[in-house]
Amino acid sequence: MSTMATDGLEALLKQLGMKAILIQLASHLHNAEQENWGYRLLLVRVFELEAAARLKRKIERLLDDADLPVEFTLTALNPQALNEKPRRMLPTLLTGDFVKRGDNLICFGLPGRGKSHYCAAIARELIRQHQMKVLFIPTFKLVSRLLTAKGENRLPKFLEQLDKSDLIILDDVGYIQHTADEMEVLFTFIAERYQQHRSLALTSNLVFSQWGQIFKNQMTAMAAVDRLSHRGLILEFESDMTLRSPRAHT
Repeated sequence: MSTMATDGLEALLKQLGMKAILIQLASHLHNAEQENWGYRLLLVRVFELEAAARLKRKIERLLDDADLPVEFTLTALNPQALNEKPRRMLPTLLTGDFVKRGDNLICFGLPGRGKSHYCAAIARELIRQHQMKVLFIPTFKLVSRLLTAKGENRLPKFLEQLDKSDLIILDDVGYIQHTADEMEVLFTFIAERYQQHRSLALTSNLVFSQWGQIFKNQMTAMAAVDRLSHRGLILEFESDMTLRSPRAHT
């Protein structure tokens, strides 16, 4: 290919934002000429390269947006330290089918039992393997954002924004006691996810029968539990993983 033609192709690739092809163009053109690839094979090779690069960038962006704790990975998770049911369900959850159905994942257990690690490790793999949009957020932080949005008359818009996430991991529900106003917006959030068939994963040191302590109102607590459990898988974490790791996994 002539220098003028190559320069024109490079200009087009820059205009189209095909960075991976642009970087490897000279090498691929050389290989095509040396090995007599033909135009069809050359096109397949360069577009495979671009597709792989774009997928890599997408996964990196999704991981960055998810705000997952960096140490909570599947590799660092010891399945043998888990209870039988969480261990048995792990491969099924990694398929992401529960998210596609809009089902919930509820993890109960005392601090240090691996609930947060388990959920975050699953979420990381859902991003890597299925490019799902995930958000990991402590409950107190989400409640604060919901309350601020309500005070600024933009709660519906904020809830709509949250609905764009395939899976939201609500960490440490009930760990800190909140006001009635804060629990009202939390219930609104749970109800919105339920109505939109969007998945929630949550960790809590309080089982559902104790959620009256969280919502300050037994009827509201029952309504929240109904929505979460209707399409929810409940897992209990009893093994003390703090004995197996220098850092407690909540």
